[in-house]
Amino acid sequence: QVQLVESGGGLVQAGGSLRLSCAASGRIFTNYAMGWFRQGPGKERQFVAAISWSDGSTYYADSVKGRFTISRDNVKNTMYLQMNSLKPEDTAVYYCALDWTRYLSSRKDDYRYWGQGTQVTVSS
Repeated sequence: QVQLVESGGGLVQAGGSLRLSCAASGRIFTNYAMGWFRQGPGKERQFVAAISWSDGSTYYADSVKGRFTISRDNVKNTMYLQMNSLKPEDTAVYYCALDWTRYLSSRKDDYRYWGQGTQVTVSS
């Protein structure tokens, strides 16, 4: 079993910043990746960013490049998403997920475990 616990969501004004955290625990093997997805009102869940635990390589959706930064703490098995220059269109429930594939993926079906989601609301 793998458990993912998220924290850090909240309400901010446009242009502000938030940092999301996701801690993984349980039976976790050496090679895996973690990612962030988000789902806004009336929209499907979409990819935000991913990071490899083997080499730290990252992959970002075009909509967040230059504004969001994904990082990891290998010892704590914790992933972070630093979100800067937030826009109202960033408003969504943000989910963390764990993927067993060796390659970074933007497909939600590739991720086996999911967190509970945390609400991020950006006001104009």
